[in-house]
Amino acid sequence: MNKELKSKLLPISLAVLVVILDQVTKILVMKNIPLYTIGAQFFGDFLRIIHVANTGVAFSVGATWSDTLRRLLFSLIPLIVIGIVVGIYFKNNTWTKVQRWAIMGIVGGGLGNLIDRFFRAEGVVDFIDVKFYGLFGLERWPTFNVADAAVVVCGIILIVSFIITYIKESKEQKSQESENK
Repeated sequence: MNKELKSKLLPISLAVLVVILDQVTKILVMKNIPLYTIGAQFFGDFLRIIHVANTGVAFSVGATWSDTLRRLLFSLIPLIVIGIVVGIYFKNNTWTKVQRWAIMGIVGGGLGNLIDRFFRAEGVVDFIDVKFYGLFGLERWPTFNVADAAVVVCGIILIVSFIITYIKESKEQKSQESENK
């Protein structure tokens, strides 16, 4: 296997790991914590493990929409987007190692939640509940899961890496321009 292909295939292991961790934690929560109850609390009530089902997306957006509209917007479109991202992922040869790993972390998170959307009628299982102390008007951050955390963390890493790459390339370009003068 050539080095370029290996550099593209290895990060897929992160996507697989995210999907596995996400689904295993959701199964444990569903098996051990009744729906809409608190299973455990840590650091007072700062961190709670609860069992909720979310038929919407982030912040429960769309939870009251029709089932058909939700399935179309929250299942089929994300599946198509993930397919496009994976296609671009394999065609692009300029992304850094960090960017490739971050993209696959996001893909894994997306797939983890899509599994819920396709196979769990009650919706996506969320269970991590964090106190937010009234910041942005929220007493508690909206409940999330491992897939959501992977998407957010890897998304931040990806954005920061793009910024760093841009700054680095700008400095190199300015350096080359001053050498050419």
